[in-house]
Amino acid sequence: MVFEIDNKLIASAILEEAFHCDLKKCHGACCVAGDAGAPLEEHETKILEDIYPIIKDGLRPEGIKAIEEQGTWIPDKDDDYATPLVEGSECAYVIFDGPTALCGIEKAYREGKIDFPKPVSCHLYPIRIKKYRSGYSAINYDQWDICAPACELGKSMKLPVYTFAKDALIRKYGKDFYSQLEDLAKLWKPS
Repeated sequence: MVFEIDNKLIASAILEEAFHCDLKKCHGACCVAGDAGAPLEEHETKILEDIYPIIKDGLRPEGIKAIEEQGTWIPDKDDDYATPLVEGSECAYVIFDGPTALCGIEKAYREGKIDFPKPVSCHLYPIRIKKYRSGYSAINYDQWDICAPACELGKSMKLPVYTFAKDALIRKYGKDFYSQLEDLAKLWKPS
């Protein structure tokens, strides 16, 4: 089922499925697995260029090398934008705390060095957004087997995807959109 709010097509899975990241079990696998870097919005490419000199010292040598060879962002396979990867593997902005992958951008933000928390696509995850030329956007739940621990934790907490991603959805679309989404969730009863 799909719902519409302000030219945004929302998959019912956003309302129905449960999710809460469980870094103790997944170790940040979403920042390491996959075949592309994190999707970026066009304006975020300039932000990454601007903040790179500030966050560079907090990144791993491998990440710095990848960024300096490829750039702070790269075009992706769909002619959009993405973060570069280290040798086709993890995001170049990844840092590690033991076995757990964390975001070097987010660390710099939490330390007060920058005012950009991280790319909005990372903040939204497991929500993925697809923009269409018609002006519509599709808001989908990206179900990935590496997130099985997050699904289990979300179920135990009774935390729907849209609630888990509340701050990110407000960051992307504003409080009014999120309020409408909450109202929709109260009315929605899956069959």
